[in-house]
Amino acid sequence: MAAPQTMTCIAIKEYGGPEMLQPETRPTPVPGAGEILVKVHAAGVNRPDVSQRLGKYPPPPGASDLPGLEIAGEVTALGDGVTRWKVGDKVCALAHGGGYAQFCLVHETHALTIPTGFSMIEAAAVPETFFTVWVNAFMTGKLSAGETALVHGGSSGIGTTAIMLAKAIGAKIIVTAGSDEKCEACVKLGADLAINYRTKDYVAEVKAFTGGKGVNVVLDMVGGPYVQRNMECAGMDARLVQIAYQQGYKIADFDMRPISAKRLVMTGSTLRPRTVEQKAAIADSLRERVWPLLSDGKIRPIIDSTYPLSEASKAHARMETSAHVGKIVLTVV
Repeated sequence: MAAPQTMTCIAIKEYGGPEMLQPETRPTPVPGAGEILVKVHAAGVNRPDVSQRLGKYPPPPGASDLPGLEIAGEVTALGDGVTRWKVGDKVCALAHGGGYAQFCLVHETHALTIPTGFSMIEAAAVPETFFTVWVNAFMTGKLSAGETALVHGGSSGIGTTAIMLAKAIGAKIIVTAGSDEKCEACVKLGADLAINYRTKDYVAEVKAFTGGKGVNVVLDMVGGPYVQRNMECAGMDARLVQIAYQQGYKIADFDMRPISAKRLVMTGSTLRPRTVEQKAAIADSLRERVWPLLSDGKIRPIIDSTYPLSEASKAHARMETSAHVGKIVLTVV
């Protein structure tokens, strides 16, 4: 089925609140060399989309100015040299942008088969979050069986994914969340300990849970004052991985001594600016290590809510309340 010449998409009219997400009609993109055009059935909503809408996360050179970093749908056209896919294949994929639309371009190496038994909505909730957690906590942070991780934002898409993956490989996981209800949801999902950071000192709780040894890996999206406290939670030779800075990226009176005393490794990354080859390598690792867990039903994304594409502004408003548990997904067709 040939794609129409134009499509409906959600654009950022100007930087600002959720109401700045406005429907537009644009030409349907044409796949270049190595790219596939996907008719989007569902698209995941992520914090970077919100940051882009606020003007805090501009698209890298060559990326679509439309938000949307993960999709699920059907391949409708192939660019030159594409060998992995054929028209009609159903895929989920990491997008360089442009996911909030009826059609989206992705590189063929960044697309994966939809796991057995998954709906399009579930499949769209996987790529960006699983790419992010897998590369940061496991490929970079090297979390392994028998170790313990601390993950902030335990009820978010990132947090729920980290819980499931950590338990699947035999690691323990501690998470923080902003309410008792969210903590309960995290424990039900498999967290070994969930700490309400509004009512408890998570550093003290982590130390008590680990018998004073601390954790092996920290995955943090908060930044700001959390960075120093994360080092207090870290054990010897721990790996601290920063993926966002929701409370700021500048730290006053930062005490670096724990880095030496505990032989800490501090690192971080963003996913979107990585090269095509780097993202392909993450996809290959996911295909080998994680996709069997998804297809066997051992891991399944947690869906908080869905909204039609035309109500993307409501989806962003939901995310900004931080009341969600799991993923927010847009339905396109």
